[in-house]
Amino acid sequence: MHTVVVGTSGVSASDVLAVARGAARIELSEEAVAALAAAREIVDALAAKPDPVYGVSTGFGALATRHISPELRAQLQRNIVRSHAAGMGPRVEREVVRALMFLRLKTVCSGHTGVRPEVAQTMADVLNAGITPVVHEYGSLGCSGDLAPLSHCALTLMGEGDAEGPDGVVRPAGELLAAHGIQPVELREKEGLALLNGTDGMLGMLVMALADLDTLYKSADITAALSLEALLGTDKVLAPELHAIRPHPGQGAAAANMLAVLEGSQLTGHHQDDAPRVQDAYSVRCAPQVAGAGRDTMAHARLVAERELAAAVDNPVVLPDGRVESNGNFHGAPVAYVLDFLAIAAADLGSIAERRTDRLLDKNRSHGLPPFLADDAGVDSGLMIAQYTQAALVSEMKRLAVPASADSIPSSAMQEDHVSMGWSAARKLRTAVDNLTRIIAVELYAATRAIELREGLSPAPASRAVIEAARAAGVQGPGPDRFLAPDLAAADAFVRGGHLVEAVEKVTGPLQ
Repeated sequence: MHTVVVGTSGVSASDVLAVARGAARIELSEEAVAALAAAREIVDALAAKPDPVYGVSTGFGALATRHISPELRAQLQRNIVRSHAAGMGPRVEREVVRALMFLRLKTVCSGHTGVRPEVAQTMADVLNAGITPVVHEYGSLGCSGDLAPLSHCALTLMGEGDAEGPDGVVRPAGELLAAHGIQPVELREKEGLALLNGTDGMLGMLVMALADLDTLYKSADITAALSLEALLGTDKVLAPELHAIRPHPGQGAAAANMLAVLEGSQLTGHHQDDAPRVQDAYSVRCAPQVAGAGRDTMAHARLVAERELAAAVDNPVVLPDGRVESNGNFHGAPVAYVLDFLAIAAADLGSIAERRTDRLLDKNRSHGLPPFLADDAGVDSGLMIAQYTQAALVSEMKRLAVPASADSIPSSAMQEDHVSMGWSAARKLRTAVDNLTRIIAVELYAATRAIELREGLSPAPASRAVIEAARAAGVQGPGPDRFLAPDLAAADAFVRGGHLVEAVEKVTGPLQ
């Protein structure tokens, strides 16, 4: 079983994916344990002094002016977790909660939070046992961190609230901890606050979205190439020398991918045949420019994620010189902006894919294909309503592209008067990624059918490999009307599972 060792210097995106989506076990490095103990000594020393220190011997937020006496401090830490575990709405996905907890553990192990080693070990033990706290959709404003989601996780560490066991059954957290031999933690000074104060939920969702989008952008290059082929378009616009004079890296990569898919095709280059056209439509000709811009957006988002993965986000923080200082590093703006940026790029990629699908179905623009790719147009409706479904998904994508980070609702009696809404940006990006997968699946379904309807000309070897793999996966080809939803579901699963990219790369080698 894969093991992820958490040290003091952050974690990688692959570590997050291994824990969130896989069964990777977590271990704390000796360096992390030593750093935890050293920082805790500083917090204990400050707690023993009469001077108030935020998060150690004071209230929180707008209540930070009250000095808390020693006998009430354990209760203070318990209370912040209980009161902040105020989420509502549907449960958040297991992978998101696991990423959330793991990334909080990453910051705890940095040695900048003042949390005791045994608390960090309990966090690792809960994840290793497959226990997943019940976290709800609403409750984070993305400032002071993802407070409510992290509070629900901290509540589980205390043996309170509800959690899902490795068997998928939700039970009281105390029962689950006992069943796995895990002792609930009794929080001390600063620990409750330290478990809540981070951008971990939005960061985890960013990391997972980037992994999914990496596959989807390759998939979109493939379906764009298939549509170009089915429309008898020209691949001359994909020539490397054309993209070299506008040197955006993503654009060059997208064009290279499309060119690799189309190599050896007998369907391309017929744009001057029976119905001559000087140029293909923008949705075909400009596919690399649109997909490339999205790729470059991903590169920027990946840079932000890498910086955040190396960060220690807490307030206050313990510094190496022994100071405990307040700060604003919990503000989610850096992550929120790129989450919104990715949703915009994804919406545009979905939009251009839908335009190609519509062109394949329109007999006035498809260059000889039957209306709606139907077997007997009029008797059969073909893929008419598949495009409706795709259009509905695109419409929602456009709504999801409205940035959450441009909004702010003040909270905590105007102490927290400007927030990032990064959690909301992350939640809508997850929906956008889900919808983009379906949109690409519909284009795949239409383009493969259209290619098979082009008789007498052979598609590229990569295109043939896609068609064969898709048909083997239950994505059926041309024929009379049938119950269409299962075909579309099969196409969705084919794209979602990465099988579209796998089928091409067996012929072309790795795509960019």
